[in-house]
Amino acid sequence: MKKLGFGLMRMPLTDPNNDASVDIEQVKKMVDLFMAKGFTYFDTAIMYNGFASQKVAGEALVKRYPRDSFTLATKLHNGFFHSFEDRDRIFNEQLEQTGAGYFDYYLLHGIEAGSLPDYEKFDCFNWLLDKKAKGLVKHAGFSFHDTPELLDEILTKHPEMEFVQLQINYLDWESEWIQSRKVYEVAVKHGKPVIVMEPVKGGTLANVPEAAEKLLKSREPDLSIPSWAIRYAASLENVMVVLSGMSSVEQMEDNISYMEDFKPLTAEEMELTRQVADIINNKITVPCTGCSYCTEGCPMKIAIPKYFSLYNEDMRENLEEKGWTINFSNYDNLTKTFGKASDCIECGQCEGVCPQHLPIIATLKDVAAHFEH
Repeated sequence: MKKLGFGLMRMPLTDPNNDASVDIEQVKKMVDLFMAKGFTYFDTAIMYNGFASQKVAGEALVKRYPRDSFTLATKLHNGFFHSFEDRDRIFNEQLEQTGAGYFDYYLLHGIEAGSLPDYEKFDCFNWLLDKKAKGLVKHAGFSFHDTPELLDEILTKHPEMEFVQLQINYLDWESEWIQSRKVYEVAVKHGKPVIVMEPVKGGTLANVPEAAEKLLKSREPDLSIPSWAIRYAASLENVMVVLSGMSSVEQMEDNISYMEDFKPLTAEEMELTRQVADIINNKITVPCTGCSYCTEGCPMKIAIPKYFSLYNEDMRENLEEKGWTINFSNYDNLTKTFGKASDCIECGQCEGVCPQHLPIIATLKDVAAHFEH
């Protein structure tokens, strides 16, 4: 298997304010290009792209290619089951939406300390093994957002899990919150192949500060900035595939250009990414990846990731000199469709599902103070 996977969670849209308005024709072109170049791994989940992702996988991929020509992964998220019966209901809906017949890789989705009790209470690990025994799942594993200690505990208790999906990128490699290096090392210790999610950290590593860009371009002037992030993750020995949430044909063409005949980073290039990480860490305010898990259940319909992105952009600006940026207009335009940052009622739903464990409520207050004064 080639090391680049197509993450169906940031697909192109016909309406930028509606995550479910997937541009299916552009996705078909992307699927065709991906398959033509010998890449076969596709990753979806229930809530991706405003709950449209699995249906898109069925339309753009499953209906158009022989079932044995591609690899399809999806997931069971604890937010959608509340009984033993719910597990099968969800699984059957996933089979129906995708039309896949079976899933090559199936994951218990986003395990962390808060969600693990649900997966244990409803015996999801054994449930998944039963699906595998029946041929409905080829490989059983889970995605994970928590400490290396908890990952070690889970893999010790459930050695039957065949792989683990982890957030790994050069910015989070030594992060005290994400701890990419440490969780990766736990997976290696247990002999589990790793699937990488968020290698570009939701676009953060595609739009780096000017000083960081100059550093990378001085080494490889013809390579794109995000190429460094994808190649960094793919260079790790125990990594099976790196998922990229590609949003356009152009992004896919770029990714394919350096992953079709992939060459791992050298030790010197690895050191360069560490220097870039230091530059970015000195600039970034809110380490949000834009996964949008927080928005689906927000009672006030606040566009949390969009607001954080605007806020990050402004925090990198010399605001004392400029006084005003276009992001103030962008924010006002978004509030015509979504709730304002100040509309937050502090219910905590968002913080309960955030894979990055961000202090969303407090940060929304900062956003409101910045854009609504």
